Amino acid sequence: MAAATELYEIPLLRAGRTARSAEQAELCGVDGTPLATVHLAPPLLARLTVADARRGEDRAPDAAVLRRAGELFATAELAGLTPERYCDLQARVAGVPVTVAGHSLQDVAKTFANVGARLAAERPAGLGGELAPGEINAVWARRGDVLAVIAPSNNPGTHTQWLTALGCGYRLVVRPGTRDPFTPARMIAALMAAGVAPHYLSLLPGSHATGDALVEAADLSLVFGGDAAERRYGRDRRVILRGPGRSKLLHTGPVTEETLDVICDSVGYDAGMRCTNATAVFTEGDPKELATALAERLARLTAAPPQSPQAQVPVLPVAEARALREHLAARQEGAVDVTTALYPDGPVADFGDGSAGLRPAVLLCDRSDHPGARIELSFPCVWVLPWERSEGFGPLRDTLALTILGDEPELARQALRERSIRKVLLGPLPTHSAGDVSPHDGYLSHELMEARGFGAAASVPPSSL
Repeated sequence: MAAATELYEIPLLRAGRTARSAEQAELCGVDGTPLATVHLAPPLLARLTVADARRGEDRAPDAAVLRRAGELFATAELAGLTPERYCDLQARVAGVPVTVAGHSLQDVAKTFANVGARLAAERPAGLGGELAPGEINAVWARRGDVLAVIAPSNNPGTHTQWLTALGCGYRLVVRPGTRDPFTPARMIAALMAAGVAPHYLSLLPGSHATGDALVEAADLSLVFGGDAAERRYGRDRRVILRGPGRSKLLHTGPVTEETLDVICDSVGYDAGMRCTNATAVFTEGDPKELATALAERLARLTAAPPQSPQAQVPVLPVAEARALREHLAARQEGAVDVTTALYPDGPVADFGDGSAGLRPAVLLCDRSDHPGARIELSFPCVWVLPWERSEGFGPLRDTLALTILGDEPELARQALRERSIRKVLLGPLPTHSAGDVSPHDGYLSHELMEARGFGAAASVPPSSL
């Protein structure tokens, strides 16, 4: 009999110090194969870790250190994992295609390298970090010292958002998502190897109670999640919420090959698991024509085990995959799934190993106020709805990213006046498009930092400031 493969171990990291816990969880792949042992932090330990993080001196990393950490994340063996092994584990546990994990290596490295430029772009003009003696002006100052991060498991790139906080000088305590502790663990290992002061970095896998303890103990918290997170933390002014994207497209021109390319890319990029993947398309044209054309294209996305280079859709344990599709069916409210005839063996691709791929869904709606426009699921699922100009942007509210397909700058200006639409793209740009310093959901630093008045008499020695 072959020896059992030793499970990879993810310990706790408390202010840069490795620790182990009596409470542990076995982390399995989507096919049920045990792959890792994760140490879990109880709530009390979370509070103690925040206290430990506060004790160290201010030694925020500079741009060169962060750039080096990005290089290490993409290329080095860290905590016993090569880049290839990290991608394999992350894909098999989170159910994300391994190609997504692969290109995230470079995406994360690029974000690390760009932190300095981003912070410079985000800082309001006139606000500096230091003042000379004899000057009274304003400085850009942190609102606290410790940031708790309640992280998700949907896409490795999501974790790049908390790098901004590190660049601002915050000490970070990260509670990873249950299905992807690998990405934040690798990022933290890269940062420590590059020379970031250990007390700036903590990793505490744990329960909701652990997350609650971190939110209570930290100065500020960055919380990722859906409507449940909004209900749980929405009234806490110290919590920065990153909720559902509900990204959309507004189609006003003819249905062209380019139009279909942009919509399908918006829906299916990175297996449809980003908050900037489109979940609704509003059209001035014939919704049925558009939905049918989208279904024919999206149905070509390959369902395969996540470690396969051909995989293009998310994978879950088969019972969870079927439950998710049943949940969708129960919420259609008259909408028609036009992909039904395209999947002779059904919308769930059972791989026979305990896991299943989630094939895309295209739902055709007969009214612009259909509740499907607010439904966001963790696979390529898009609702196609009619739209008339007389309705304005009311049906498109609460949108993270909106692409307007058509050469109509006035529509873009109107969209920018709707405050609940956080990003507007005009022309054939997928909803996930972003610039090096463009806001995601506003600038995170504007919630982490604030302007404060500061002055020093001319007699004060510069060395003492």
